[in-house]
Order: sequence, then structure tokens, then C-alpha cells
Amino acid sequence: MHHTFLQQKYSRSGNSCRAYKREIHLVPRIPLQLSDTTCSFKFQRRQLPLKGCFAMTINKAQGQTLHSIGLDLQQPGFSHGMLYGALSRSGKRDNIAYLCSPQSSITKNVVYKEVL
Repeated sequence: MHHTFLQQKYSRSGNSCRAYKREIHLVPRIPLQLSDTTCSFKFQRRQLPLKGCFAMTINKAQGQTLHSIGLDLQQPGFSHGMLYGALSRSGKRDNIAYLCSPQSSITKNVVYKEVL
């Protein structure tokens, strides 16, 4: 049935740089019902097998050390040094995953020469 699944658009690939590939995976919605017959009403809920996570901007992450990082690099950063600031938040290169546009795996490190 179409309404019993959500679609996850991105997943990690198996290569060493942990780039995200554009794949579609089905995430099942699991219906649960309480089978207690002493209540006069039914308890129902849907459960998704997903992990919670936190999201923050590159500016908010500055000064913090994070264990694992996922970066959306489909659009370049809007100021000089943002790419370095984002990539340097993790102590290990293996703990960084990134999402680039499907046309190119390269992003720009924006530098405004007028400001320098």
C-alpha cells in the first residue's frame, strides 16, 4: 500500500569518503496497538525505525567539536572560511559525511577578494 511507507531520499554509500548517493529506500511505518482488554478504548500509534539527530548551522557549530558530521554542500557557503569551519568541526576525517549535487562532487570555497 502506498501510504504505509515513507521515502528516505539519501543514504550513505560504501566508499571511504562517505559521500551520500541519491537512492530511494523505503522506511516502513509500523502500526502498534495495545492489546489490553480492560480498557474501554484502543491505544494506537505508528512507529518509525529512525534515529534522532540534531541539526545546526555552520556558524552555530563554530567552536564546537562534534563526533560525526553530515554536510549539505549542494549550495556553496555564503562567506569566506565557512567550508573550512564546517570541515574542521570533527577530529577525524572518517566521521564526516557530505551531500553534493548529483552533477558534480565539487563545491566552491567562496572568497570575496574585495574583503581581503
